[in-house]
Amino acid sequence: MRAFGFLSFGHYGGSPAQGGITARQMLHDAIDIAVGADELGVNNASFRVHHYARQSASPMPLLSAVAARTQRIEVGTGVIDMRYENPLYLAEEAAALDLIADGRVALGISRGAPEAADRGWESFGYTGSTDPRGADIARSKFDVFLKAIQGAPMTRAAAQPYMSDAAPHAPLAIEPQSPDLIRHIWWGAGSRATAEWTGELGLNMMSSTLLTEATGAAFGDLQAEQIDAFRTAFAAAGHSHTPRISVSRSVFPIVTDQDRRLFGIRSGQDADQIGIIDGTRSTFGRTYTGEPDQLIEQLTADAAVQSADTLMLTIPSQAGVELNLHILQSFAEHVAPALGWKPNTEGPVVGDPVAS
Repeated sequence: MRAFGFLSFGHYGGSPAQGGITARQMLHDAIDIAVGADELGVNNASFRVHHYARQSASPMPLLSAVAARTQRIEVGTGVIDMRYENPLYLAEEAAALDLIADGRVALGISRGAPEAADRGWESFGYTGSTDPRGADIARSKFDVFLKAIQGAPMTRAAAQPYMSDAAPHAPLAIEPQSPDLIRHIWWGAGSRATAEWTGELGLNMMSSTLLTEATGAAFGDLQAEQIDAFRTAFAAAGHSHTPRISVSRSVFPIVTDQDRRLFGIRSGQDADQIGIIDGTRSTFGRTYTGEPDQLIEQLTADAAVQSADTLMLTIPSQAGVELNLHILQSFAEHVAPALGWKPNTEGPVVGDPVAS
């Protein structure tokens, strides 16, 4: 690990009368947390995407606002659900965002996690999937997205192109184009097979907050094996650039009495969890809570944290700006330096070269 960021679930709960915050407050808090994190030297600000739920759903306006208000921090998602996306419109938005952010984009995309709606992507107009999870249309649309952001023609000009310098019937690519955008695309992988597929494509890999396997091995060890599979496939495909890899963890440093009251370990939090998701037995990572020296020891022993270049801290974003910046500052001051952290003032994050 040489970088860390935050992954906000963007949850705004019930009505304010029930103790929740409004969508407006959640969005403004997200921007303020990102601005504060940028000043702390944090390397990445990412947001979860969920539809038909009181969480972030349409991330591009938020990411654009964050990019415009910050200077060095990466802006991204964890992850955009491709089942719900028009691949060409997403390609236009992603390219525009990358240009606004001057290349500070880390756009996580995936098939998506289970959603509140039953086959909700069909209500967005995306029908035809024969997979109950919609993985088939997600992959096919992602293929179109990748071609589009790399300038492949997506249609042809009209016989008399209106307000365009294109020749009649000439092939047309989407606009705008951001030449380096392909290097800023991450796939959210929850299995070894998906990790290998991501490596073959030469993308960056965002290892999921859960893995769709449960062998009894520690979550960090399973994730490290997934990372090894990604790197092996990446090298075998002959890619010459350097990929990025991130993992996510819930980490709460205890440096004040308030921290101890808020984040003191509860039963079951200090161990990996086994559960069923999408009908598959899966492993969920533990929560790390403790004094800084304890966290340093535990995270140093976490094989996946050591193997990835970036650690994403999942934060309780609905708890407000002040508390979340305190969590990030505590990690930055008391834990991250011992793990090899380089703040964003030292330049963009660089991944680890993959041996061929």
